[in-house]
Parts: sequence; C-alpha cells; structure tokens
Amino acid sequence: MSDKLKILVICTHNAGRSQIAEAYLKRLGGDRVDVESAGLEVGNVVNPLVVDVMKEDGFDLSNKKPQKVFDLFKSGRIFNHTITVCNDAEQKCPIFPGITQRWHVPFPDPSKVTGSHEEQLAQVRTIRDMIKKWVQNPGADDFVSKVGLLG
Repeated sequence: MSDKLKILVICTHNAGRSQIAEAYLKRLGGDRVDVESAGLEVGNVVNPLVVDVMKEDGFDLSNKKPQKVFDLFKSGRIFNHTITVCNDAEQKCPIFPGITQRWHVPFPDPSKVTGSHEEQLAQVRTIRDMIKKWVQNPGADDFVSKVGLLG
C-alpha cells in the first residue's frame, strides 16, 4: 500500500489548466505524491499552446492524453485531494470516495485566448505563470502549504 499523497486536478477539458497544475505539483512533490489530472468534457489532445509554453519550462506534454474524471470515478480510484482549477469543474465534479479535502483554485481558460499566435502564446504563458506561482509560492491558507508539499 502506498503512503503517497494522491491528488487529482480537474478542469473542464483536461487540456490546459489541469495539465499545467499536474506538471508543477509533480515537480514540487516528487516521489511523495501521485498526481493526475482529468476533465469533464475532454478532447483528444492537450492544447498545443499549453504544450508549447510548458516546453519552455522543461515539461513535455506532447504525448499526454486528456482523461475523463468520470472514468476515474467509475473505476473506484481513490484520491486524498481534488483540486478544481475552473468554475465549471467545481460545480460538476463528482464526489470521490475517500476524499479528505476538496480545493477550488480557478484560473483563466487557455482555450479562450484570442489574437495572433504570439498574443495567444503570451496569454497562455501568463496563465502558466499564475499556476506556477500558486504551486511554488503558497500562502498560509492554501493547498500546497496545508498538505505539506513544501517539505
């Protein structure tokens, strides 16, 4: 039996915000955590803009496949914590058995950015950096501090 902290990050499509948060939480938690991400209405691929900006920070999400949160739920998966990173997911998220804590930290949706390709990349970088800051610079009352991911 694993004593790793099991964390599920949920957003609408599992193509942007949840993938970014999963990557940074895995990096921060190392071998102390099992982190997955899932979505409510998933597509086939991670948003290409997200893939590009995460590559800039040393993550290769090009082969990641979005997965459905309800498939995880139906399979009986157990998580200690769920983190919803968009408003839709908070309202529609299933209640997983065994969850000790639910967290809601909404971020802008990378699929909603507009403008030229460079403008879109800049907007997705901003979203990436917001999520990275949330993971790396927690406050006293947030998820990262409360679950002891900082050490």
